[in-house]
Amino acid sequence: MPVYTLPDLPYDYSALAPVISPEIIELHHDKHHAAYVKGANDTLEQLAEARDKETWGSINGLEKNLAFHLSGHILHSIYWQNMTGPKDGGGEPLAADGVGELADAIAESFGSFARFKAQLSKAAATTQGSGWGVLAYEPLSGRLIVEQVYDHQGNVGQGSTPILVFDAWEHAFYLQYRNQKVDFIEAMWQVVNWRDVARRYEAATSRADVLLLAP
Repeated sequence: MPVYTLPDLPYDYSALAPVISPEIIELHHDKHHAAYVKGANDTLEQLAEARDKETWGSINGLEKNLAFHLSGHILHSIYWQNMTGPKDGGGEPLAADGVGELADAIAESFGSFARFKAQLSKAAATTQGSGWGVLAYEPLSGRLIVEQVYDHQGNVGQGSTPILVFDAWEHAFYLQYRNQKVDFIEAMWQVVNWRDVARRYEAATSRADVLLLAP
């Protein structure tokens, strides 16, 4: 049975200041993300017990819990890597910075970086309740798309691969930005690690036939 583990942060708690405070990073990673890891592992144990005892009365709840906690773990694991300090991150992906293929893909899929930025910002800001705005590679069309994730699930193409995620849950910003989610999302653009996003884009596009829809 695979066991999920909490990944280490790729920087210290203060690395993203002043965009995200050290207190938020510590609580978000060490408490919230850790809870999703524990939740996924606990649910796997409960599912194993259900199989052993052939007691399926709680299967719907267990499957939903596994999807919730595992998606939370995956999205947060991407989230930490998607960010870097304000001195090194942010701005627009440019060929001069070694991320030209990503920049071209964004322009081709959305018309321009400005249009992409507006769509992802709006998607993250308007997700009902808690959720995420996500830039994903969609393999059927070979293009980039923006998705909304409610809580940690929903409104996503089943085969799409997330390469840039904006966490719009209140625990990601409330201690610093209070109820101004839009301000937090706008500030997030200052710490995007485009090299990490480009690496994820390259990995996603290099996998052939990940969706076998026909013989």
